[in-house]
Amino acid sequence: MKPSRLAVALSLAFVVGTAAGEDLVQIYREAQRNDPTLAAARASWLATQERVPQARAGLLPNVGATAAVNANEGRATLYGDPRIVNDNVYAASSLQISASQPLFRPQNVVALSQAQRQVEQADYTLAQQQQDLILRVTIAYFDVLLAQVNVELAEAQKAAVSEQLAQARRNFEVGVATITDTNEAQARYDAIVAQEINARNDLDNRRTALRAIIGRMPGELKRARPGFQTTLPEPNVLEHWLDRALTDNLSVRISGYNLDVATLEIARARAAHLPTVDLVASAAHALGSGSLSTNANSQSRSTLLGLAVSVPIYQGGFVDSRVREAIALQDTARQNLEGARRSAVSNAQNGFTGVNSAAASVTAFEQALRSAQTALESNRLGLEVGVRTNLDVLNVTQQLFQTQRDLAQSYFNYLISLLRLKAAVGALTEQDLEDINRRLQG
Repeated sequence: MKPSRLAVALSLAFVVGTAAGEDLVQIYREAQRNDPTLAAARASWLATQERVPQARAGLLPNVGATAAVNANEGRATLYGDPRIVNDNVYAASSLQISASQPLFRPQNVVALSQAQRQVEQADYTLAQQQQDLILRVTIAYFDVLLAQVNVELAEAQKAAVSEQLAQARRNFEVGVATITDTNEAQARYDAIVAQEINARNDLDNRRTALRAIIGRMPGELKRARPGFQTTLPEPNVLEHWLDRALTDNLSVRISGYNLDVATLEIARARAAHLPTVDLVASAAHALGSGSLSTNANSQSRSTLLGLAVSVPIYQGGFVDSRVREAIALQDTARQNLEGARRSAVSNAQNGFTGVNSAAASVTAFEQALRSAQTALESNRLGLEVGVRTNLDVLNVTQQLFQTQRDLAQSYFNYLISLLRLKAAVGALTEQDLEDINRRLQG
């Protein structure tokens, strides 16, 4: 049987992509350069790198210098005898250099440990944002493709129903059909026109969402190749992915570092009860060209080397309050870690079942599409010989287009579920995006 115009339209609506167009990796590379969320994450990562040098500074020597030059004019009167007056103009200068080296400052040692963990945590935070960008780009890309499919399916469906409407009118004019067939076809045609308008509006919205990521309106996007094959997770065992999620999920790792920092904060708060010991040294040199009582020049030098010990005795209960606060924040971090673990397990399970169910859906909808195309051809032939009505053909046509739309959605759900599963176990990389891009393009 010769393929119908409808079957050809359905084929062109989904599996045939333009040769010239932007693929998934190209869009992702542009998002890497222009996405403000990722740019902010990079800037935050750079800022966090400075916490270790700042914390280490609390354990290194502190050296300072102070210099002063003064011009003085004085007038002195002998008490009780205003005839004896001493007027004098003189200068004074001084230079002092001081240094201190912390010897025992436990709070600063803990602060350095905290900073080192925060820097390590920043790597995972940035990696999480990079994973998030991969997901956001992929979802936005497929949303645009699916919206394009909906527009083209609406156009093809409108053309098919328009053909049925024209045939119904011809049959009515020659008296072989009732006006009911014409009215039914007209009603279905009007509904499809409204669907097409909604589909075009949705396409504009999806393209705008992608624009928010890459900073410009996207051009034509490449689509899935014919013969797209699905594969199941390897290994296809749920417990494997759940175990990996508990240990490797990036949110779990980040929350673990938050707990480490909160635990160290308790030690830091308690260290405020301890004394501090510093090695201190200073050298001073002063010059003078006189004073209020004499015009004689003066010069002095002094040096100092010793230990400075500071012992906290009572600070109004501040330290104990800080310890209680740190303990409460540690419990907060512990609960957040537990929440991250549960969320990771849930995401891994959803991703795993999503891949398997989407793969099964692809197979089922591919078979359903073949059956729907066969049913349409049969109903069109039945209409020609008088055993089917125009409404039967319209209903089968509607079912065919719905199946085609569901098949496209199942393709995209499968690909996105693959990425979500990898993200749930902290293993999503650009390589995964490139693998999907190759599968789409051939």
